[in-house]
Amino acid sequence: MASDPAVPLHGSGPDAAIASAPEPRRRRWFSVRAPAGEAIRTLRLLLLGSILAPLLVLLGGSYVAYKTTVDHARTDLIETVAIAEENVIKVLDTHALVAARVSDLLRGLSDEAIRAREKELHDSLRLQIADLPQVETAWAVDRTGHLLVGARNFPSGSLDLSDRDYFRALREPGPEIYISGLQSRFDNKPFFAVARRRVGSTGEFQGVVVVAVSPDFFRSFYAKLLPDNVDYAAGIFRADGATLARYPEIVWRGSGPAPPGVLIRAAAQQPQSGVRMEPSAFDGIVKMIAYKRLDRYPIYVTIGRTRASILGEWADVMLSHLYFGVPATVGLVLLCLIALRRTRREGEAIAQAREAMAQREAAEAQLRQAQKMEALGQLTSGIAHDFNNLLTAISGNVELLQRRVRDRDPELLRLAGAAMRGVDRAATLTQRLLAFSRRQPLDPKPLEVNRLIAGMSDLLRRTLGEEIEPETVLAGGLWPVLVDANQLEHSLLNLAINARDAMASGGKLTIETANTLLDESYAARHEELAPGQYVMISVSDTGSGMSAEVREKAFEPFFTTKETGQGTGLGLSQVYGFIKQSGGHCAIYSEPGQGTTVRLYLPRHLGDVQTVGLPESPRAGSGRGEMILFVEDDADVRIFATDLLRELGYDVLAAATGMEGLSLLEAHPEVRLLFTDVALPGGMTGRQLADQAVQRHPGLKVLYTTGYARNAIVHQGRLDPGVELIVKPFTSAALAGRIRQLLDAA
Repeated sequence: MASDPAVPLHGSGPDAAIASAPEPRRRRWFSVRAPAGEAIRTLRLLLLGSILAPLLVLLGGSYVAYKTTVDHARTDLIETVAIAEENVIKVLDTHALVAARVSDLLRGLSDEAIRAREKELHDSLRLQIADLPQVETAWAVDRTGHLLVGARNFPSGSLDLSDRDYFRALREPGPEIYISGLQSRFDNKPFFAVARRRVGSTGEFQGVVVVAVSPDFFRSFYAKLLPDNVDYAAGIFRADGATLARYPEIVWRGSGPAPPGVLIRAAAQQPQSGVRMEPSAFDGIVKMIAYKRLDRYPIYVTIGRTRASILGEWADVMLSHLYFGVPATVGLVLLCLIALRRTRREGEAIAQAREAMAQREAAEAQLRQAQKMEALGQLTSGIAHDFNNLLTAISGNVELLQRRVRDRDPELLRLAGAAMRGVDRAATLTQRLLAFSRRQPLDPKPLEVNRLIAGMSDLLRRTLGEEIEPETVLAGGLWPVLVDANQLEHSLLNLAINARDAMASGGKLTIETANTLLDESYAARHEELAPGQYVMISVSDTGSGMSAEVREKAFEPFFTTKETGQGTGLGLSQVYGFIKQSGGHCAIYSEPGQGTTVRLYLPRHLGDVQTVGLPESPRAGSGRGEMILFVEDDADVRIFATDLLRELGYDVLAAATGMEGLSLLEAHPEVRLLFTDVALPGGMTGRQLADQAVQRHPGLKVLYTTGYARNAIVHQGRLDPGVELIVKPFTSAALAGRIRQLLDAA
């Protein structure tokens, strides 16, 4: 037999049998294909020494210098933001005072009186702010949001400002002062405002007084405070993230200010003050940003410095240390690299070409496999439903004919038996096609593989015959798996039949189990295989073996080495499709004259430890007068199944569509079981029919049937939880057993 890259080691415990695929050869840093090995090794040592010694000294010094530079920058930013804080507090206090004075000026005046004296009040407002460069303008708004009087414009024109955030905020009870960021409607000059609520003698809302703060005042202040307007940035933000002032000025594309994401995230952790190194929300440049919240206002002041400027300062310090060491080190390193590069170039080019070729071949193989699987899946699913309906009608009527003829006409019984064998072969062919294309419905449950194999011993002996000796080597402490037990049994039986055909003169068949670990290197070389813990089932024979060409095509559908008419070429492909659909992996190891080993890898099940063995087939039973509703659009299948169920002693109602079935169910609430096809005409599927039927009659049992399981009851190749399904074509015994099992379970 051929060697196996993932051979399990057997032991007595559950974790004793572990297999790991050998690691692929790693590409060395220096790939040498020239005979001058000693010279290359000397150059390597010289290169490493010329790099490592200066590098260690440089790294230590650079780390110390970097820490010193960063700490100095942090301290400088903290001191600068404290100065900016004092300035902002003074400016906001001044504006709050101006707003209070304007409120006093207007106190006791009605809106009509203010408009009547607009010129006088306009001049008074201008006089109030004339000597305050930090104040841009001031104005008053009535209770409806219309402009009453302003220091900048006369006449005011009753401009509607009711949509401004300061008006909306102060109109409702709350803080007396609101700081707003906005843009002027007169000349599009940006500013932010300190707004104060105007109230009457009884405390009612009369409007708002607004004092605008000019960002130019802050920009001129920061231009003097900050040493470099390229590397430094300053800003004033509201606690909710609104931008009030920014230096240097940023022009935004949108209508509102961008929220300073760095500030918001930092304030959530340290609300009062802090220093962060993050990308700026304004320009995306990474900066060290110091921030501080004002004591009396919901305002943050920030000073930022680009990380590039800090690194530049650190680089200036390091540059003085590199003037002498770098040229000598670089020169020596370059000489070594040039020598090494010449010797490596040819080997690297060859290795890269081989690697690219291997990757391209692997990609092409995966693409061909995917296209083949998709084409076969579409073909199979397209014909499976109608074909299995035909087979169900044929097999059912032939079986009914056999039961009615019995021993009265042996020749007719012989012909009916031949017809049934043909139906069985056609059904098996369809199921194998569905299995290979991974579109068969699976009902996986926790399974003890050793128990299943032990239960198959008698079946294997009958299948193999007397000339072949079966042997099982079952590992102790084998992990449970989550798999469809019936399909796994069929797969092992297929492998046993293939092994029997390969041992025409007799031999030995060995079935072996083990716990196995497939590592990442092994999984990377196989399609759709995830690394992890698996249960391995090995089926080995001492037969004629396979050539490399045959081994590569063994899992392909319709490929067979048998003579025409001796096989369909779907045995191994069915095994391959089932194992892949179950999340596992298949591998063949064979050489001519050395026998064949097929290994199946199923993922370890880590869920419910209440594992079960191979489920017993339900026994056929007669009806006891229960009423069954059968819904099937195919008339032949409907007639056959109805006649069969009535012969078994059941009362049967039949319908062709889901709506007809619901009507019959409403008229006959005594129905005990709904037997329905999954695919139905009329806009209602079998699953939709069952859902509505169970909702109306909670105790109703449901059994589905289908020739091809659609997504209505199957998802990712597995039956939905709680779904009971019998696949077409079915025999009368199988149908009788399933129905009796469901009704008795109630």
